Amino acid sequence: MDVLEPVSSAKVDRTEPSAPDKGIAICLSGGGYRAMLFHVGALWRLQEFGYLNSTASAPHAGRYGPLARISSVSGGSITSAHVALRWPRLATDDASADVRSAAFAAEVVGPIRQFSTVNIAGLNFAAILKMIGAIVLPGSVNSYVTRAYRRHLYGKASLQDLPDVPRFVINASNLQSGALWRFSKPYIWDWRVGQIKNPTMALARAVAASSAFPPPLSPARFSFLDSDYVTGTGGVGHDDLQRPPYTTRVRLSDGGVYDNLGLETAWKHYQTILVSDAGKPFQFEPKPWSDWLSLALRVNGCMDNQVRSLRVRPLIAAFPPGATGPSARNGCYWGIGTDISFYSCQGRLPCPVDKTAKIAAVPTDLAKKSEATQEQLINWGYAVCDAAIRTYVDSTLPAPSGFPYRRGVG
Repeated sequence: MDVLEPVSSAKVDRTEPSAPDKGIAICLSGGGYRAMLFHVGALWRLQEFGYLNSTASAPHAGRYGPLARISSVSGGSITSAHVALRWPRLATDDASADVRSAAFAAEVVGPIRQFSTVNIAGLNFAAILKMIGAIVLPGSVNSYVTRAYRRHLYGKASLQDLPDVPRFVINASNLQSGALWRFSKPYIWDWRVGQIKNPTMALARAVAASSAFPPPLSPARFSFLDSDYVTGTGGVGHDDLQRPPYTTRVRLSDGGVYDNLGLETAWKHYQTILVSDAGKPFQFEPKPWSDWLSLALRVNGCMDNQVRSLRVRPLIAAFPPGATGPSARNGCYWGIGTDISFYSCQGRLPCPVDKTAKIAAVPTDLAKKSEATQEQLINWGYAVCDAAIRTYVDSTLPAPSGFPYRRGVG
């Protein structure tokens, strides 16, 4: 049994192939605007390396296969969905690293940075007032988040506007079935509840569900017809939930509740896995608060830390050097809390751990980020991704000439 798969689903989920295919999958974790910006930096460096290329002529396709999938949760889904919409303009085919970098800066970095100046949800006065208004007025807080995503990033785009290749998978957690709910162009699917083919749902709704951080931004409510589902695609004879109200009145939460790395749908299918983790490092607390709100947040943090650890440990163990057996994979992991000196490649960008620790401590929210915070998060994602790739994936790649922004990491 795969150590990354829950016991209850490993025996019956028929979506898992017998062996992973040759190809590259990128996984983007949650973490609010912090994750959104950190992943922008990481993807920027991958774009310069040529890894954001889904064609057979990709620079690394001969060794690892082309980019086949980008799987995301929460804040990672904000970035991923925007990259998906701009995919045709990223010009990765037969272009120089400088051309690829310029295209990414114009099509992805600029719009995401502009979006990070918008207060949606956070522990500041303006964001709290907006959330209170969303609660009082008709609808829900998640509907308010959906409207903000639609207005500032995705417009009227639907899941059918995503590219066919690579496959973009936007993950949420089903509060009714306890399983992963995945949004993609070919289908929406919870393996217990069933599959809806060729969904025309607004992209903003899918991202809002994926980033419905509990409890303030959850649940994301969806209504479907029982007839929308493909017959016999839920439960596969075990705890079959392909019936109302599971099929018709769906309640979703943040994808990180189930899979805080966006790893599961990638790990099952592809041999080469690149994982970008912007989850806030766990902080020790000698005197936890005892009021219900602070206690609930602390308990939630403890649970998230344990779930993340249970996925990260076997993930890293599966990578070279020395990894063998059916769980072995190519690829690497980098985290926002990583000490860059752990990577042995030459020419690492200067990222003192005392400075990157401050970047990693940026709150998990959807609140406005200053210009300095934006640039430091992007620079750190760029630098640590570079070091991880050149240490564990391809040591022949050139070292970077510098950070994307002069201010470095602080």
